Amino acid sequence: MYDIPFLDLPPITGASGTVQLPGSKSISNRVLLLAGLAAGTTTVRGLLDSDDTRVMLDALQALGCGLERAGDALRVHGLGGRLRVHEADLFLGNAGTAMRPLAATLAVLATLQGGRFVLRGVPRMHERPIGDLVDALRPLGCRIEDLGTPGYPPLALHGTAGGALALAAPIRVRGDVSSQFLTALLLALPLAAGAQDVVVEVEGELISKPYVEITLNLLARFGIAVRREGWARFTIPAGSAYASPGEIHVEGDASSASYFVALGAIAAHGGAPLRIEGVGEGSIQGDIRFVDAAEAMGAHVRRGPGWLEVHRGRWPLAPLRLDCTAIPDAAMTLAVMALFAEGTSRLDGIASWRVKETDRIAAMAAELGKLGATVVAGDDFIEVTPPAGAWRAAAIHTYDDHRMAMCLSLAACHALLPGRAADAQPVRILDPKCVAKTFPDYFEALFDVVEATAVPVIAIDGPTASGKGTLAAAVATALGYGLLDSGALYRATGLAAVDAGVSPDDEAAVAALAARLPLRFGHGAEAGRTWFTGPHGREITDELRLESTGLLASRVSALPAVRAALHGLQLSFRRAPGLVADGRDMGTVVFPDAALKVFLTASAATRAERRHKQLISKGIPASITALRADLEARDRRDSSRAVAPLKPAEDALELDNSQLDIDQSVRQVLAWWQARRPFD
Repeated sequence: MYDIPFLDLPPITGASGTVQLPGSKSISNRVLLLAGLAAGTTTVRGLLDSDDTRVMLDALQALGCGLERAGDALRVHGLGGRLRVHEADLFLGNAGTAMRPLAATLAVLATLQGGRFVLRGVPRMHERPIGDLVDALRPLGCRIEDLGTPGYPPLALHGTAGGALALAAPIRVRGDVSSQFLTALLLALPLAAGAQDVVVEVEGELISKPYVEITLNLLARFGIAVRREGWARFTIPAGSAYASPGEIHVEGDASSASYFVALGAIAAHGGAPLRIEGVGEGSIQGDIRFVDAAEAMGAHVRRGPGWLEVHRGRWPLAPLRLDCTAIPDAAMTLAVMALFAEGTSRLDGIASWRVKETDRIAAMAAELGKLGATVVAGDDFIEVTPPAGAWRAAAIHTYDDHRMAMCLSLAACHALLPGRAADAQPVRILDPKCVAKTFPDYFEALFDVVEATAVPVIAIDGPTASGKGTLAAAVATALGYGLLDSGALYRATGLAAVDAGVSPDDEAAVAALAARLPLRFGHGAEAGRTWFTGPHGREITDELRLESTGLLASRVSALPAVRAALHGLQLSFRRAPGLVADGRDMGTVVFPDAALKVFLTASAATRAERRHKQLISKGIPASITALRADLEARDRRDSSRAVAPLKPAEDALELDNSQLDIDQSVRQVLAWWQARRPFD
């Protein structure tokens, strides 16, 4: 996950490969609650790991459920419908799929078994309505206290052991604001359906019916056979009791699939399709209907059990007019697909956007407008007309809303439109970590399947021990870019030569080793670590920093055949979203078109002191005087070699960090970089 202030997406020019979807949020949180309420142990597989599921897991654990990890599965030891904890203060973030069902469930249990439970969340959750659910529960005898604005969280739920619920009359709930209110009642009321049927009636037109279908399907898996009369009346049979199905698998998230279905419709224009695994024909999720809408706009889609394959059909896309009541979340992706259509698209039935993680109608209108689109928005609709002129380089505000970040990332495909390649612009996604709510690795998955043009490179060159590696790693982290430590390639080549018993001066033999170098760089938690792979692989992180290894690197890097063998490997690191490359010839030879070239220097005395501290901290004895002499000798050798000598590129910016700490150096490079970006 990119936990950085912003992420810049270069223009996307193609897409192919395979995406493995995370588990469905809607299914995950329903399954977790049902497993927590059921008698017995439920093994859950394919569970989504996200902010929304973590708050549900935390809540279940606080309520006394036993949770046990078993490899990629989770065992939930259910409560059997009986409270073990009668008082708890639960923080539920911005997870509506946790707040609404838990509010109904704990209101019912507190009334029957006694207790006091407080439910709260982030400020935006306290702006999301829950009054219609509360209004349905209070006539039953549930004591629900508004702790803030009436009709909104936070709430306190009270009850005394031995209480009863008034279930003789049908329970009435509005259906035209959110289907989650009905879902919450259907999940909670089997706990009270002992001696009599419990009837729920919906007032008004029920929106998001497919989400209620998910609820009914999962209730049946846990032993509750709800009878329904159309979409207006639901009956929970007397004697209902939750029972574990033993094992249940969470299918991939169909809402998340929408981004990649759209990507395939826009950018999978070569011979290979974009394959999406985790959801397909037979899905119980309503958002799978998004595929039909994408096909109407021109996508070619093949379906199979648990998979979809998508590639571009009509291009540009056909404009769309659609009632999106059944697919409100996925409809956001359609609004972005409208940017790639010939004409105006209109999406109706989206009033529920107003009460989601943000006011999505207002947010979508604002951000699409930044790109140059013409947008008309109303209480229940949005109309999108693609930009008539040049697309703008926009910094997309995401409003702490995961779906705003994910669907608007597709705007980076605009270079694919006829006549748009010349004015292609990057797209900046602000607060990209908001995708953690449902798809923490969304951007990583995106970059794995896209091709991009104008992928930016920041080249940081300089002499040995100038701090290039430290600076490059920090800049790459700040921007979310990949990192190329070219020096490590040459050092690893030197080590490989020693391992193979090859002289570092045997150009042909060393080049042959370099061409098949079995090297792996660490990512994420393993960043900064390096391994030789294969049958005799080992970690070489510390070996790479030895002075003896540095001398080997200096020798092999002067060999033209070795440099040629490693050149293609270095170029392969240039992938979206961008690259920071450090070495001695990154800006002069390997990436002469780098958008920013930095030549980092420091006095020999300063570099020797830094290297001495580094070696001593690792328990390696060293002499400052000897280190300085070695550095000066290496500088002369590297600067005077015939092949790719150490020197600043003509357009490089020189940075002497003799008197700067790493933070000051990073700030300077980032300031230079921002000055080259097209964003205000």
